[in-house]
Amino acid sequence: MLGNYAEASQELERIAPLLRTHPDALEVLWHIYAHAQNWDACTDISNAIVEAAPDRASGWIMRSYALRRATRGGLQAARDALLPVAGEFTKVHLIPFNLACYACQLGRLPEAQEWLKQAFRIAAKAGTLRIVKSRALDDPDLEPLWGEIESM
Repeated sequence: MLGNYAEASQELERIAPLLRTHPDALEVLWHIYAHAQNWDACTDISNAIVEAAPDRASGWIMRSYALRRATRGGLQAARDALLPVAGEFTKVHLIPFNLACYACQLGRLPEAQEWLKQAFRIAAKAGTLRIVKSRALDDPDLEPLWGEIESM
């Protein structure tokens, strides 16, 4: 969490082998490999998180992000991986936010608008709407919608 990936990796080596497959440990490992931009490893790790803890939104989010970066057709793969769980994590704004990014980059602007509105509704309930809107205005994936974000 402090950005020292080498030290985090060393700390993971000190964890008992049986505990290294715990979703918390796998999430740290995912961040280490993401920092190194090893998206194939990130995909494998996030698959393990999804399998071990399917009720954990972070695994699904990490997997879609890794797929986006790992493959040539990554945007569609990322969308396809995240879409099936969009209705299961109704309090997690990052799922519709990411789906909005993917849709926007795939040229599906009306779909992107709907996903972004959903992300904003979730963020409003959590009291984080201003932060999420600000993030949307900084996200280059959503640039085609920047002019509309304030009115959403």
